Amino acid sequence: MTALRCFIEIPKGSRNQYSYDEALGGIKLERFLFSSVVYPADFGFLIDTEGPRRAFVLVGQPTFPGCVIEVRAIAAHGDVVICVPHQDPHWSGLEDVDDIPAQLRDEIAHFLAVTREGLAEAPGFEGHEAAQALLSTRSAG
Repeated sequence: MTALRCFIEIPKGSRNQYSYDEALGGIKLERFLFSSVVYPADFGFLIDTEGPRRAFVLVGQPTFPGCVIEVRAIAAHGDVVICVPHQDPHWSGLEDVDDIPAQLRDEIAHFLAVTREGLAEAPGFEGHEAAQALLSTRSAG
């Protein structure tokens, strides 16, 4: 399987929300999360998709804004693809949504429910096939 590349904007554990600003040519601080939550995994966007597609990358230790990680898509939560580092022995056993530890799934779902204003109901997790479907569709907007 060919690896995708994810551009990390926000490291795991951060309460700062950063985003890549094309006009600035770099990472920009958007805001500080006012709720008592932190990013449960590295967060960014997949470079190799039409869109770009938003993604969480499950990592043991946080990386840094601007880091590019080769990843494999294993699940989806709404329009967010859940990935693991490509060929990383710590994450190589994860192939689908059921392989993600329940506590981590709960943290991701809670984070998205708390930080995504305007959603009446947070979507649930879907497996590898849903992630692949997201990767093959053009992002709206």
